[in-house]
Amino acid sequence: MENSSIQITLSYNQILSLVNQLPEKYKAKLSRELAKEAKEQRLSKLLESFRTDEISQEEIDAEVEAVRAELYAQEQH
Repeated sequence: MENSSIQITLSYNQILSLVNQLPEKYKAKLSRELAKEAKEQRLSKLLESFRTDEISQEEIDAEVEAVRAELYAQEQH
């Protein structure tokens, strides 16, 4: 069987009309998928804003270990 695809252009109002015709369980599922996509986009933007070549992963790891050691030492006193 041959795979084929069709591409159509729909307006926001047309999409909204289609969504309104869905059963409640599919509306909820669609809502979760849209929320998931939005979270992933925000996370990607956030991670990109912190990306830098000024500090290496090794330097970050060393600093994390130093802070952990300091916190551990404080707990022991």
